[in-house]
Amino acid sequence: MTKSSSSPLSEQAAHQIMDMILVEHRFNAGDKLPNETELAEELGISRVTLREAVRMVCARGLVEIRRGVGTYVVSADPAILADGGFSPLDASGAGIRDLLEIRLMVEPMAAYYAAKRASDEEIEAIDAHRRRIEELAAEGRSFLHDEQDFHIAIATASHNLLMERLLPIINRSITADLMYFKESTDYSLRDHREIVQYIRDRDPAAAKAAMRMHIVHCFRIAGQEID
Repeated sequence: MTKSSSSPLSEQAAHQIMDMILVEHRFNAGDKLPNETELAEELGISRVTLREAVRMVCARGLVEIRRGVGTYVVSADPAILADGGFSPLDASGAGIRDLLEIRLMVEPMAAYYAAKRASDEEIEAIDAHRRRIEELAAEGRSFLHDEQDFHIAIATASHNLLMERLLPIINRSITADLMYFKESTDYSLRDHREIVQYIRDRDPAAAKAAMRMHIVHCFRIAGQEID
């Protein structure tokens, strides 16, 4: 599960934490992770980078952040990653249309706030995910998890902790989109470049519009109409 050294530090740390839970079995469901200072020191990263990494693991449905208390393991079951981290939320029966509609409701605003609030480090992390997706696409390889990481990084950069509870739904939609609609690659790459550029330009309105168009493209590829 460990990423290459070319991946952003926060992503590498996120996968190290996931390995601690899923591979090394150091923590079980209900266990509290070490405090921020201790864990950051063990991983050799800053506390800021650790916070971003923990948010990524939270988005996968493995842990939850309890304000003023700490970070707790929600699940130590590797199967939780098979469906893009969807398991923690009960949305039984939700179809691709439902999933896309909730993305249309929240992701454009996530991009809006990312353009306003993202740190320079977070913007570089978002762009690193974009570049990685393009590399994988050029090689004809699956970029499912990297696509999820791209959207997780944008949501994290919005600095709204409640977004973490919606990310599993976003991941589930991305899974369906990329697994069943292969023609999504071309528009995804183009949309990604625009989204990243507007976030980098600190243009919230344009970032919001670009993300909205990205989701609209997902609707079209899935053969769905927007009401």
